[in-house]
Amino acid sequence: MRPPGTVLVTGGTGTLGRAVVAALRERGEAPRVVSRRQGAGLTTADLRTGVGLAAALDGVDTVFHLATNNRDDLDISRGLLDAARASGTPPRLVYISIVGVDDIPLPYYRGKLAVERAIEGSGLPFAILRATQFHPFIERLFTTQRALPVLFAPNFSAQPIAVEEVAGRLIELADAGSTGRAADIGGPEVLSLRELALQYRAARGGRRPVAPLALPGATVRAYRAGHNLVPGPPFGRQRFGEYLASRFGIHGA
Repeated sequence: MRPPGTVLVTGGTGTLGRAVVAALRERGEAPRVVSRRQGAGLTTADLRTGVGLAAALDGVDTVFHLATNNRDDLDISRGLLDAARASGTPPRLVYISIVGVDDIPLPYYRGKLAVERAIEGSGLPFAILRATQFHPFIERLFTTQRALPVLFAPNFSAQPIAVEEVAGRLIELADAGSTGRAADIGGPEVLSLRELALQYRAARGGRRPVAPLALPGATVRAYRAGHNLVPGPPFGRQRFGEYLASRFGIHGA
């Protein structure tokens, strides 16, 4: 266990960040949670401008870099790297990335890959973990279609993983002092989006037909080729149906 105030979490109010912060606090740690807002349990700093970063990093030996905004991840990461290098004792960075960022041509994925490379060239000690999509992300794919008469399922597969399991793995890497890119992790099952949609429909008690959705383009081809999946024994344990059951309080989802 690290002393109070020596762990900093960027993106600590996001989906993964909340899970990491909760896991750290559960075992008695007191992480600094970076936010542009002021409030209880928050350390005010701005990753875009760098304002407050030096103070936020003072005395920190581990940074969980989980912040993302889908637009300028590289810019906010460069600011963090610059501030970390300038600190008295440069901290270890533990960064979350996504399986397939080097093969799936989404602009967001390209940004994540660029951050990976910036961290690798930063001169700081680091660990990088790539994970498959989280259960809540898959749920949102279907929730955003709630006004449609049909539930569409793109024609590729996914390997969703529990957020809490990813958070636990990040903390394990920090505890072990792991360096470099860790082995990718994914959920316990690979299912087609149709199968996942049917589980979602059952959990919500819906009756809408599930229809295939054939999409063109290099991104979908990369997904259909399985670049978003992790081969070999699975890391995660919680299945998507189990997540839905806990989410909606319905057994047999």
